[in-house]
Amino acid sequence: MQSHNQEKPPNLLQVIGSVLASFFGVQNAENRKRDFTRGKASQFIIVGIVMTLALVLSLWLLVKLGLRQAGV
Repeated sequence: MQSHNQEKPPNLLQVIGSVLASFFGVQNAENRKRDFTRGKASQFIIVGIVMTLALVLSLWLLVKLGLRQAGV
C-alpha cells in the first residue's frame, strides 16, 4: 500500500523545482518518477513557458541596462 504522500500530485513548488532542474538538465530519479506518474503535463508546460519568458525578459532587460550604462 502506498503512503498518502505518494498519491498526491506535485504541488506548485515541486513543479517549479522540476522545471528548474530541467533547465539545467539535472533531475533525480525519484522526482522524475513522481512527475511522470502523478504530474499533469499542462502544469509543467505552463510553468515552463512562464519561466522561459521570465528568463528571456530578464536577459533583454540586462542587455538594455548594460548598453545604457555603456552609452550606446
